[in-house]
Amino acid sequence: MARAMKVAIVDDEQDMRQSISQWLALSGFDTETYSSAEDALKSIGADWPGVVVSDIRMPGMDGMAFLKKLMSLDSGLPVIMITGHGDVPMAVEAMRVGAYDFLEKPFNPDRMTELAKRASQSRRMTLDNRALRRELADGSTIMKKLIGTSPAMERLREDILDLGQADGHVLIDGETGTGKTLVAHALHAVGPRAGKKFLVISCAAFAEDMLATRLFGPMDEGGQIPLVEEARGGTLVLEDIEALSQPLQARLLTFINDQGTPAETRIVGICNDHEQGRTVEDALRPDLYYRLAALKITLPPLRARGEDILTLFTRLGEQFADEYGCDAPQVTAQEAAQLLQAPWPGNVRQLINVAERAVLQNRRGSGSIASLLMSENEEAGPTITTEGKPLKDYVESFEKMLIDNTMRRHKGSITAVMDELCLPRRTLNEKMAKYGLQRSDYL
Repeated sequence: MARAMKVAIVDDEQDMRQSISQWLALSGFDTETYSSAEDALKSIGADWPGVVVSDIRMPGMDGMAFLKKLMSLDSGLPVIMITGHGDVPMAVEAMRVGAYDFLEKPFNPDRMTELAKRASQSRRMTLDNRALRRELADGSTIMKKLIGTSPAMERLREDILDLGQADGHVLIDGETGTGKTLVAHALHAVGPRAGKKFLVISCAAFAEDMLATRLFGPMDEGGQIPLVEEARGGTLVLEDIEALSQPLQARLLTFINDQGTPAETRIVGICNDHEQGRTVEDALRPDLYYRLAALKITLPPLRARGEDILTLFTRLGEQFADEYGCDAPQVTAQEAAQLLQAPWPGNVRQLINVAERAVLQNRRGSGSIASLLMSENEEAGPTITTEGKPLKDYVESFEKMLIDNTMRRHKGSITAVMDELCLPRRTLNEKMAKYGLQRSDYL
């Protein structure tokens, strides 16, 4: 469950700041009150996770000076200014400086709540985007999101490291829900363009004329520039590249050819169209396809990743359990086999849905993973099924998951794991070595 967004209320009048605080607290906000701008600045800085509500007229540092200081610390911080009667010109000036909005006394409390909610949504998006940019500048961080030890995932990570250092354009293919955009992020983060612009657009989300303008211009007045220019020096990701019309494919090819080598703007095409008997090669004109597919990555479907399915389900279950404030579901041997045997037509995206629903079921104390898998497959309709595997493989996958889960729960305490699983130390050590589990990973 998302945490309540903070609201800092700054006003020298005690009754005013307390009444605003009480009203916003009842609306679900986590409020903090300050009697002066100087006190507030001791707590509020860049990346502060909230919204500021401030009076304009205060002794000492007034609201305008406070606003200017906040904008110098973090220009993306939403600040709602409260003005008295006749201060509207000052409020307009505050908007010019960077205030999110203003309220004139006496104001409607519901209007205050509405503004605070909109400002909070804006703040949360700003902070999420900053966190993503920091991740994109740190290749090791984003590579850790590519969870799994299956041969298919080991090859994928090797391909990302190799192609990330290369300078050519890239085509990413694979079934829906396999994580193609995440791989595009990783390619950018591990290469020499890390820290430069990383832009993503879905070619299927716009009408042709709007997409052409957004990609190549000319743009309307307002300071925007075409994406091919905005991404200069960095990476431009074209999701659903198969949706590009023939004229736009021709323009993209011209842009690529005009750049020469090395490319100033790296193009990463992502194909999401997998109709029966249709490939990305069928959808793109040959010269564009071969220009992009010289460096190509095809993501493995989840059903081909073996015990990665259990590892992912466990990690996702822990994350959702933490978010919802409850225990993660314990997977039985039968359920582990069912997870491994499921066809997963929606791949990792579908696994995320099942893990979240399993946690919610566990919180209610009802339902089973088997019933979730059955309903998922009924909704998906007829699907391909995985090939059968020897019983020994299922047993080993479950055994590895069980030891991994127990080590995580006990934070690497060998004694606690031995007691819970009734294993002698030598047997536990042998099994951990067999499955590549390191105690240091759990400390």
